[in-house]
Amino acid sequence: MKFTDFLKYLILGTLFGFVLIKSEVVSWFRIQEMFRFQDIHMYGIIGIAVIIGILSIQIIKRNNLKDMQGTPISIPPKDSSQVTRYLMGGAMFGLGWALLGACPGPMFALLGSGLSIMLVPIAAAIAGTYTYGALRDKLPH
Repeated sequence: MKFTDFLKYLILGTLFGFVLIKSEVVSWFRIQEMFRFQDIHMYGIIGIAVIIGILSIQIIKRNNLKDMQGTPISIPPKDSSQVTRYLMGGAMFGLGWALLGACPGPMFALLGSGLSIMLVPIAAAIAGTYTYGALRDKLPH
């Protein structure tokens, strides 16, 4: 693939980062308010995202949509025997989100907005991803 193939993703990612910054979704203050149940701002945004996700999946399923290479998009059902795994993963994600004050998605948007301290969690996320990749075969799945 050529660079121009990735250009649209760069533009969309930049626009998405701009929306995250302007909607204050990446604000540690807003995230703190959410975890302290002091404001509905974040819950409203997350709720809207869930509704959009549900509608998008229904559109994909009902219209048998295909990806850019023409392959049909399939969404496999969740394995209900893995509930503990999902709860543990969600709890770890939430704990990291609460401690950092940002979820992994907007870390680059925060870095782009001038918060150079975000280099630390970005480096930690990269190290964690690398560690998981190195240990994946040894972990229970």
